[in-house]
Amino acid sequence: MPPSIVRCELTHLAREPIDLPRANAQHRAYEHALEGLGCRIERLLDLPDQPDSVFVEDAAIVFDEVAVIARPGAASRRAEIASVEYALEQWRPIVRIEAPATLDGGDVLVAGRRVYVGISRRTNEEAARQLAHLLRPHGYTVAPVAVTGCLHLKSAVTLAAPDTLLVNPAWIEGAALDGFHAISVDPSEPMAANVLRIGDVTLCAAAFPRTRERLEQRGIQTRPVDASELAKAEGALTCCSLIVANTR
Repeated sequence: MPPSIVRCELTHLAREPIDLPRANAQHRAYEHALEGLGCRIERLLDLPDQPDSVFVEDAAIVFDEVAVIARPGAASRRAEIASVEYALEQWRPIVRIEAPATLDGGDVLVAGRRVYVGISRRTNEEAARQLAHLLRPHGYTVAPVAVTGCLHLKSAVTLAAPDTLLVNPAWIEGAALDGFHAISVDPSEPMAANVLRIGDVTLCAAAFPRTRERLEQRGIQTRPVDASELAKAEGALTCCSLIVANTR
């Protein structure tokens, strides 16, 4: 965790003090949760002068066939890309999003062969066009989705099960994601839509028990993870990892 996270980019939240030791402890617990679900953790090079570098999801999108290196919408974050690319090039062929496109990985939701790209303050329509071009040879379809009221698409919707989305309907046009079952977050927990599916288990932020209960009632096995300090930096569960399936 870079100590400079206290100077992180903020778009929708007011700045609050971040307890760095507690944030580090929460991140270690997050890693342990992933390891408990069968993941092997590979840590990137420390970037102490990059406040948002713990949020590695925004630097790339990993598919079975290729890794797409993003071009973050916040120019201050583009120095994070090299370390992520270095780690991924041993696992996947590399392709890149190029200017004038801007793309944060947090704006990309992959659901099978369908890829949704949030058009947000960080990601533009040119990025969706380029991503469609890069992925077309591999059989993916790409659809842009307007995002309002939150930082990224995956602040508003994530995959809670293979055929089920967890959604905050106030932040996204629901018709854009037709074809899936949908579970809405509890109205008292608007930030709860970001969950991370690993195998048959869905990791949920511990701060949102009512939404987690909704998932459990639909037969989705969940596990809580405390990410309260990272949330102060507009971070969430998907933000802190890139999941790379072993296809070799």
